[in-house]
Amino acid sequence: MTPPSSPLPHHNPRILIIDDEPRIREACILVLSDQGFEVAAAPDGELGLQMIKEKHYDIVLVDLMMPTISGFDVLSEVRSHHPDTVVIVITGYATLEHSIEAMKKGAFDFIPKPFTPDQLRAVVDKSLRYTSALQDIADSKSRLGVMVNSLSDGVMTTDARKLIVQINPSFLHMIDYHGEEVLGRHVSDIIHDDNLLESIEQALSMSPETFVEITKEIERIDKNEEKFYSARCAPFRGRMNENLGTITVLHDITALKKMDQMKSDFISMVSHEVRSPMNSLLMQLKNISDGLAGPVTDKQQEILQRASEKILNLNNLVTELLDLSRIESGLIAHEKEQVGIGHLLAEQKNFHSPYAEEKKITIQLNCPPDLPSILANRQNMEEVFSNLITNAIKYSPTGGAITITAAKENEYLKIQVADTGFGITPEELNKIFTRFYRVKDANTRKIQGTGLGLAIVKSIIESHHGKISVASEVGHGTTFTVLLPLAER
Repeated sequence: MTPPSSPLPHHNPRILIIDDEPRIREACILVLSDQGFEVAAAPDGELGLQMIKEKHYDIVLVDLMMPTISGFDVLSEVRSHHPDTVVIVITGYATLEHSIEAMKKGAFDFIPKPFTPDQLRAVVDKSLRYTSALQDIADSKSRLGVMVNSLSDGVMTTDARKLIVQINPSFLHMIDYHGEEVLGRHVSDIIHDDNLLESIEQALSMSPETFVEITKEIERIDKNEEKFYSARCAPFRGRMNENLGTITVLHDITALKKMDQMKSDFISMVSHEVRSPMNSLLMQLKNISDGLAGPVTDKQQEILQRASEKILNLNNLVTELLDLSRIESGLIAHEKEQVGIGHLLAEQKNFHSPYAEEKKITIQLNCPPDLPSILANRQNMEEVFSNLITNAIKYSPTGGAITITAAKENEYLKIQVADTGFGITPEELNKIFTRFYRVKDANTRKIQGTGLGLAIVKSIIESHHGKISVASEVGHGTTFTVLLPLAER
């Protein structure tokens, strides 16, 4: 027995031969049974249709010209009620007209009489590859459907006409829809939030040169209770970069909003109870430093300056701690867009160069012109690299050098900020991203800082599905490496 060369369906394929000529039926059964298939036969269309009703067949080979019920009638009936079955027509009239008509009615292929065993095997083999591909697509669609339906986040996809292609129960619950079937309906039939509808419209009308993830916050009253959702909408595109539709994701942030309100209340208290006295104290110190309370010696001026710096550092600490708590809460849902890192790094280099030149430190940027873009929040990225470059300058001695490099690495963009600074010991390297941790030695003791900058950087990078790492050698310098996923269209 010769095994079939094509991938088989999940069960032993069933094939039905419908032909009024006994020799054709017998020949087909002999050849295909030898292939390991389960083969049945019917002498006419009426009996063949009855057999199809009673059992599923993967492939039906049907003669076009038969008495009573023709092969065309069988083909039409099978395509109407058994769309998963592949039909191959057998014809003794191998004319182009008959072949075209059969294909129009839904036949997969045709085989003319007389045919050889090899011709029969070839056409069946081709149809099995086709049914196997269809089965794989159906299985993938089923797995995707199960996965999407099990998500706690709401997910909805539409086509280019804003007709709903897929939507999970979480999304329907979040928009408070409990009506009829929604697949194939226009989004405006079930969504009544203007912000959400506007996001879908913006995503669909986005030009091929632009790819932006549109982010909105949706508020809804549910049984006298306020509900808050983070909504993200983006287009998905075909091979020619044309908009095929949209995908919208809703994430329930109600609990986080309540926590944020508590934090906001705390922030107000901190601003009033901590910042106000600090600002008042700074003003009094400035009055003394300016001589408004009497002459000030050089030594007193030095003490006043150190005290002012400590108070400013404490003020910055409060600000950065509040920024970090907001980032880690996940509530700052900044819109993401395609960001050209090469241009952003060039801007950062130019901005920080005057500060570096004060210490006679050079900044070199190595960035290829064809660097791909990333999907990110521009302000966040500016904060990340501003922090890394500032640290490189602060922790490098006079006459040092800073090198910024960027390159594509697999599906990521790799950016490195390297300096020739003091370096970090292996023991301290493991704690470098810990809140409030600062390297303190003879070289860094006088450098002001809050110990929160790198913690903020790490939180921002991770919120963009990236990674940051550090390598250092005492006396030779430190290199921070950032990996960010490339923008997907």
